[in-house]
Amino acid sequence: MLLLSLLLGRTIRAFPAPALPANGPAEVDRPLIALTFDDGPRRSTTGDLLEGLAQRGAKATFFLVGEMIPGNEDLIRRMDEEGHQIGTHSYDHVYLTGLNAADFSRQVDRTEALLRDILGHGGFLLRPPYGMIDAAVEKRTTSPLILWSIDPEDWDDKNTDRIVDHIVSQAKDGDVILLHDIYPTSVEAALRVVDELHSRGFLFVTVEELAGQRHRELTPGETFRCFYP
Repeated sequence: MLLLSLLLGRTIRAFPAPALPANGPAEVDRPLIALTFDDGPRRSTTGDLLEGLAQRGAKATFFLVGEMIPGNEDLIRRMDEEGHQIGTHSYDHVYLTGLNAADFSRQVDRTEALLRDILGHGGFLLRPPYGMIDAAVEKRTTSPLILWSIDPEDWDDKNTDRIVDHIVSQAKDGDVILLHDIYPTSVEAALRVVDELHSRGFLFVTVEELAGQRHRELTPGETFRCFYP
């Protein structure tokens, strides 16, 4: 975190929020939001993000690219141990639409197998690259398909202030935010968003926790963009 702060020329302050109560959905009377990250993990940025989220008591969901997994096993274990949710984002970030069954398996099942070997469990959500889904993807997947309701396109100009303003101005109870943990600007933006929305009473939870709070079953093959009350 110190390295990231120095590189970005600013100090990132943490404002810890209370954890999601474990006693049941009825006890949570605060707006909830899911922060999600695609295309990682990347050691130079994901580690700083995990540190910042830990300082703030915020949970997130990470959709990992299979080819990025080797060499980053410790980061993935840390995600799991610290209560974040892990999903798949194909093996090498290709469109899943139009693939035959064998190629789909090489993209999705291969990535899931890598994660099971590292974590010792399965049950991963799937975010198709580019958000592209067709009937074949819905039929072949054994996972719920998670898209998003807020997309600041952080990959475009990599302007941290704009990204923060875009998210904060749109954030509502039940939203799913899309970011990418491979950019330092997005990491800083994410932590600033957490600080700002924490100050407004939001809690940051995983996609699974958010669905549970909204009494929505995450059904394999079904697409979810948000979980509004």
